[in-house]
Amino acid sequence: MQYELFQTERFSFFSLSSGSCGNCYYLGNSHYGLLLDAGIGPRVIKKRLAEYGVDLSSIRALLITHDHFDHIKSAGYLGEKLHIPVYATRKVHRGIANNTFVKPFLNGSRRYIEKGKVFRIEDFRITPFSVPHDSTENVGYYFEFGNHALTLATDVGAITDEVAYYICKANHLIIESNYDETMLRNGRYPYELKRRITSGTGHLSNRQTAEFLANNYGAHLRNIWLCHLSGDNNNPDVAYQTVFDNLTSKGIEVGKQVSLQVLRRNILSSKIDF
Repeated sequence: MQYELFQTERFSFFSLSSGSCGNCYYLGNSHYGLLLDAGIGPRVIKKRLAEYGVDLSSIRALLITHDHFDHIKSAGYLGEKLHIPVYATRKVHRGIANNTFVKPFLNGSRRYIEKGKVFRIEDFRITPFSVPHDSTENVGYYFEFGNHALTLATDVGAITDEVAYYICKANHLIIESNYDETMLRNGRYPYELKRRITSGTGHLSNRQTAEFLANNYGAHLRNIWLCHLSGDNNNPDVAYQTVFDNLTSKGIEVGKQVSLQVLRRNILSSKIDF
């Protein structure tokens, strides 16, 4: 099926929630939108979308990164009750189906994707790519639309060459900045959980994200959103300052050359239009 391309249409991005409390992001235009993960309740999704004038009926698809509960809580409801197509790899769909806390949904709502294989949803050309994490399987998403490229990379155990490739192509980047290393080291988490977080299949620290961005910044990058902050081992000011300091140390002017924002836990973010 061919779709009309809204070449002059402005697109918007905002976060409905980010972190282990639940993850859900919106990307769309005035005609329709996509949800990226659905780790919060459907009533909250509906309410927070409405605050920016977005109705759930305009959501064309839900794209899932991986099958941890803070990313899939409402996937079954959105697929079964609202008949929103749910895009995920076969392994991730299997993980969702095996989660007893997620409402089962019919095969008719399932859409199977493959890592590295491009698919389209209306204006969006989308490439799923492999991201290391201790889930059944995890993907990031690279979106091309109009003159824009947006990358979502969350729950990233390590920045592999493949992850780096899609980060560096983005004009707009949503990237994990999960924990402060000192806070994690001195915090209350048991040793095994700390080891899991830092293992290379866990999460990215503020320092890892900051150093990568500072060392690989390109002038085409316009927006950076730091996502999936830990509630115990991080705070928004620390995450922001760590990335800010690393960027400015390389002569990159935050606020002038690139926008830097932190996506808060369980809070609707500001809406950015581009």
